Amino acid sequence: MSGLSVFGAGADPVGDVVRSGDRLVRTAAGLSDAGLRAPSELSGWTRGHVLAHVAHSVDAYVWLLRLARTGREPGPRADAAALSAAVERDAALSAAGLADRLGRSLDRFTARARTMPAPAWDRLVPALAGWRHPAWYLLLRCLREVETHHLDLGTGHGTEQWPGRYVTWALDDTLATLRAQGFPLASVQAVDLGRRWSPAADGPSVAGAGHQVLGWLTGRIPAAVLTADRPAGLLPRPPAWPQPPLPGWGRVDDEA
Repeated sequence: MSGLSVFGAGADPVGDVVRSGDRLVRTAAGLSDAGLRAPSELSGWTRGHVLAHVAHSVDAYVWLLRLARTGREPGPRADAAALSAAVERDAALSAAGLADRLGRSLDRFTARARTMPAPAWDRLVPALAGWRHPAWYLLLRCLREVETHHLDLGTGHGTEQWPGRYVTWALDDTLATLRAQGFPLASVQAVDLGRRWSPAADGPSVAGAGHQVLGWLTGRIPAAVLTADRPAGLLPRPPAWPQPPLPGWGRVDDEA
């Protein structure tokens, strides 16, 4: 299975990104300038920082789509320091200006994704963190970026509003990583999705709606929302999220 066929018959991952992106842009456009400067759910960041971060992350995904399409780097790539400076700069924009900036970034991403040649989706591209993945994984990264940070704005977009297809993918991806790391969870159940995972041979068992389980694993909601076989305070603390994807496609320095 290759290219966009990994998503299954009838799936429209680009459409999923469009719908999630439109929701985020509408939320951004509905903020006042004062609301944009208010603290987000991420320590030390205003809502403006969150939205600017998403816009520049999506720009980075556009760069990677162009690389996958041609096999050549499309000009210089912004490093972590340059991205941080750009986020600080754009966080100071007006609410209308930042919403427009975000919308244009998302439009560029989805327009390029719609016209990607099928073979290009399988080309490995390098994440800034140093690991590689096929270009099709950018659709999932973009969806994760938009949905997670929409919640981080603190404007009422909760985990219960995360799309079901996104939740299912993100749980599969995250729990595969945790299994490889030996994270001590014997059983994880998403009761509304009819799904169960066994990341480890030993450890506690947790259950809840899929969006609640994902919210806990991503550090967005407390363990107390879940049903578990021991007190919430005794559950293991999930590692920083997101982790590199598994089964994994190698690191940039593997070829050095």
